[in-house]
Amino acid sequence: MKAMILAAGRGERMRPLTDHCPKPLLKVRGRPLIVWHILNLVRAGITEIVINHAYMGEAIERELGDGGRYGARIAYSPETVALETAGGIANALHLLGDEPFLVLSADIYCPYFDFAQVTDVLIDEDMWGNPYPPEKRDACWIYLTPNPFHNPEGDFGLTMYQVANDGDTKWNFSNIGVYRPEMFKAIAPGTHARLGTLIRQYAQLGQVGGEIYEGDWVNVGTVAQLEELNAPLGARKAAP
Repeated sequence: MKAMILAAGRGERMRPLTDHCPKPLLKVRGRPLIVWHILNLVRAGITEIVINHAYMGEAIERELGDGGRYGARIAYSPETVALETAGGIANALHLLGDEPFLVLSADIYCPYFDFAQVTDVLIDEDMWGNPYPPEKRDACWIYLTPNPFHNPEGDFGLTMYQVANDGDTKWNFSNIGVYRPEMFKAIAPGTHARLGTLIRQYAQLGQVGGEIYEGDWVNVGTVAQLEELNAPLGARKAAP
């Protein structure tokens, strides 16, 4: 399985830190956010990685190179202007191939997520070995978390591993998921499109599977959050 790390965002809320450093290279506990992902992916046996970039992309390529020093093989998908999440994926389909692939955001911190678990979540056959018709199989499998302070209402409902747009209890989308490439083939390369909108379209059709991840997970969106993660253990508190 290949993985794509979304790294094209400008990181406006992280200014002034991102005035001279792309957000994925900001460090948590001495290591750039994106490197945490690369090392965890390689540990899980996922070594072919695609990274898109727009703002200060040359700095990302200079820092990570071809990925060899991490045990990975990195290919880059540069964007002149950031194409949003689904647009960035569609623009990189030629690098991702024809099989389901993993996508995660560069600016989340989840140091203990076991990426080995994602390699077989999309099933093509029923328990008797009969192929599912395309309209009956999951188009993607996403991971949800308990709702963080910045998203108290959550994003998606979940019942028996089926994701819904509504529900009595809603969970936060972690920005980690496995997707079939067919989901993105209607998006022309260079088009702006959001992943959340696309997931909702397939959830309406009953074609999104998912599960809850309750380990450490932070969407690092503000300077305060970054400072909180880097604070000594005894001094940490919930970042506003």
